[in-house]
Amino acid sequence: MANIYEIAKLAGVSVSTVSRVLNNHKYVSEEKRKRVQKIIQELNYMPNRNAVDLIRGETRMIGVIIPYNNNQAFDQMLHGILNKSTELDYSVAVLPTKYNKQKELEYLAMLKNKLLDAIIITSRSNSWDKIVPFTKYGTIISCEYTEFKEIGCSYLDRYASYIDVFKTLKNKGYTNIAFTTAREAAESLSTRQTIAAYESVIGHVNPELHISNCFCFEDGYKAAKTLLALKNQPTAIFANGDEVAGAIYQYAKSIGLHVPRDIAIIGQENQPIGVALGISTLHHRLGKVGEQAFELAVKKSSAKVKTSYEIIQRASI
Repeated sequence: MANIYEIAKLAGVSVSTVSRVLNNHKYVSEEKRKRVQKIIQELNYMPNRNAVDLIRGETRMIGVIIPYNNNQAFDQMLHGILNKSTELDYSVAVLPTKYNKQKELEYLAMLKNKLLDAIIITSRSNSWDKIVPFTKYGTIISCEYTEFKEIGCSYLDRYASYIDVFKTLKNKGYTNIAFTTAREAAESLSTRQTIAAYESVIGHVNPELHISNCFCFEDGYKAAKTLLALKNQPTAIFANGDEVAGAIYQYAKSIGLHVPRDIAIIGQENQPIGVALGISTLHHRLGKVGEQAFELAVKKSSAKVKTSYEIIQRASI
């Protein structure tokens, strides 16, 4: 099998010139480039990707830490990341953690071993104090806001968006409002932000009106059964996703409730199930968050880039 030394000898150039041609380096004369490319074609030479990566000093591989897939929020971010990776001709390694702290640290160590050029964190389980030291080995981009100057972030103001949702419901006359979240407050910033927004707009949170561990349709159905069986039944429910909201809608209909006269429902992330059922939604544009995070990773940037959100009102409120 041919190697770059043979190519260099046949083309009458240095090995470094062959390397520059293989890496599309601009500092090569057109005449030398054509000679090298002609020999490469004649020998049917295929460069060793690992060797090229070492020469170039990068892998063109971006890692994406994601707790789990089959979740509308993370799937949207990943969709945006993959769209941008195709456009920019990069590869993506999906790194699932299920919020396992040790697994997350093992993935971050891939930067130290030069297996990845950068890592995008869609959601984390470790504290920033544990994560920041890895920035000396490679670029780390967060999909939530962080003040650490070493870490770039593509983010949205979740707290402001939750404030707007509760204000929207309150302005429409709903006061006995329930809500669902994925993780418990101790584990999740977005859950803490939801509770803080609720307390700011509505008041004290009745523990009966907050259901956590809602990740999918089945979880939403169980949450609806619990909430709609309360003696002081809520008049509105803010779900942590459109899939959860769709399940609440289906259960409410199954027991003869009218949406929105008897129960108002609003979800998140503008998913097809919400569009089909006419469920209002808080659209965080997470695909855009993913695209921007990928661009920051490629640029090795520590910039802070904010994405806007919107509340899409449909027949459910």
